Amino acid sequence: MDSNLLATQAVGEPLPATSRSSASRFWLWGVLIFIVLFTAGIRFRLRDVPLERDEGEYAYAGQLILQGIPPYALAYNMKFPGTYCAYALIMAVFGQTPAGIHLGFILINAAEIILVYLLSARLAGRGAGLAAVAIYACLSLSQALLGMAAHATHFVIVPALGGLLLLLRGRESCANGWKFFSGLLLGLAVLMKQPGAFFALFAIGWLVWIQPRPIQWPRLLRDVGVFAAGLLTPVILTGLWLWHAGVFGKFWFWTIDYAREYATEYPGAKFTWHRLLDRTPGVIDLLFCVAVPGLVLLWRKTDRSVAAFATGLFIFSAAAVFPGFNFWPHYFILWLPAGALLGGVVVASACRFFQQRQRPLLAALPAVMLAGLLACEFVRERALFFQAAPIEACRLIYGWNPFPESLQIGEYLNTHAGKNARIAVLGSEPQIYFFSHRHSATGYIYTYGLMESQPYAERMQREMIAEIEAAKPEYIVWVEIATSWAIRPNASPFIFDWADKYVNTLYQRVGVVDIYANERTDVRWDGEAGRLPPQSPTYLSVFRRKDTNP
Repeated sequence: MDSNLLATQAVGEPLPATSRSSASRFWLWGVLIFIVLFTAGIRFRLRDVPLERDEGEYAYAGQLILQGIPPYALAYNMKFPGTYCAYALIMAVFGQTPAGIHLGFILINAAEIILVYLLSARLAGRGAGLAAVAIYACLSLSQALLGMAAHATHFVIVPALGGLLLLLRGRESCANGWKFFSGLLLGLAVLMKQPGAFFALFAIGWLVWIQPRPIQWPRLLRDVGVFAAGLLTPVILTGLWLWHAGVFGKFWFWTIDYAREYATEYPGAKFTWHRLLDRTPGVIDLLFCVAVPGLVLLWRKTDRSVAAFATGLFIFSAAAVFPGFNFWPHYFILWLPAGALLGGVVVASACRFFQQRQRPLLAALPAVMLAGLLACEFVRERALFFQAAPIEACRLIYGWNPFPESLQIGEYLNTHAGKNARIAVLGSEPQIYFFSHRHSATGYIYTYGLMESQPYAERMQREMIAEIEAAKPEYIVWVEIATSWAIRPNASPFIFDWADKYVNTLYQRVGVVDIYANERTDVRWDGEAGRLPPQSPTYLSVFRRKDTNP
């Protein structure tokens, strides 16, 4: 990475229009395009990696949307429906396969990288923007952040950064359109997943911060009102769509009532901080240590509005990771743009510091160190990025979780189940519904909620049982895998007692997938499965209803 590129512009200063700056700009965009294509190449090679649980949820809900079935009708979850719609759009273009979904994700990730550059360059200069985008592109792939999966957090980042860029552009213009469309994009970020609301709250705080002093209240109310109108437009339209589709009640329960209980399942600051420190990926720890000096440099070397924007983005992005206090690795992607921006500020400022003192060798050192650190990350993950086949890559990331096996089970059900057959999965493996191209017999495509310490848990168990009994699914998949249930110590065993009686009475086993500790699998179908029950403590069983024709 060229230190001259990183030091072409001081933090917050405009780049003069000279032939040298034009040449630097050309090379800078060349490096940016290389980063985008290099990242896309890694993702393209692994486009056939089987879907994991979250991807399976979005894909199944998107599949239903393409069939004219609204969210929350046959698939319950606490997330807002934006990512479901995004998946539906991707699959309409690229097809209803893991490869099609991951091809669409390549475009989403490319948009993230470009937006990180545009925002960082606007705030801190092109050199900082280039360093920031190199950091972001590398870490957005990281296995530590589950970066190869098309999680909702990536879909939040694109409209959130787009909205913030428009907000910065609107500061330079008296036209209200910039603020309205900024709010519109941030409203879409909220619909992708609820933590997107933290970016919207930050934008409102920024609008208040940039008001002239003393505050002119009519102007402030106008600016916030125009922004809020844009913010609420997609939210209101989505609510009207779901109300017209007859699922607004379920939408409200799952995304508001249940989500509130989920978010308060882990109370207590002491336990929360322990959980945070225990679950924060190492790459985030390292980036955080770099980001803090970046904040200091911004407050010392640039105008206060830029420093305030970066600080607010840093704080609100970090807050977006906290709801629910679960701290799953992919949640930290929401903080990654802010961390990458501030890391870019540190690298570019160090390059410029030595360049101004006519120390060209030392000026190159920060860029070389950054390139070396990123190269080490790629070397460390070379097996995933450059060597492993898609199934092997899935094993590297997720261990013995049954994602490749879900593809096999889905293909079996797609071949053997009737065209209009309903199926049920007793476990949290929604990707099986997607792969089978069959409707679920119950909206409970996850069973995590049934096992949680929240007041709706036993009611959810009884509702799931009632829906399955009413639908009389042709096939039932039983998942005997701990990560598919996440049973809490005080969880009710009611659904297990019911399943043991219901399945053994009305169904016969036609498939067994044993998963062993060394991640070896043994798959048996039909007569062989009936004769030889599961041999491993970790397995999936497929059952066919006895009163249906084979």
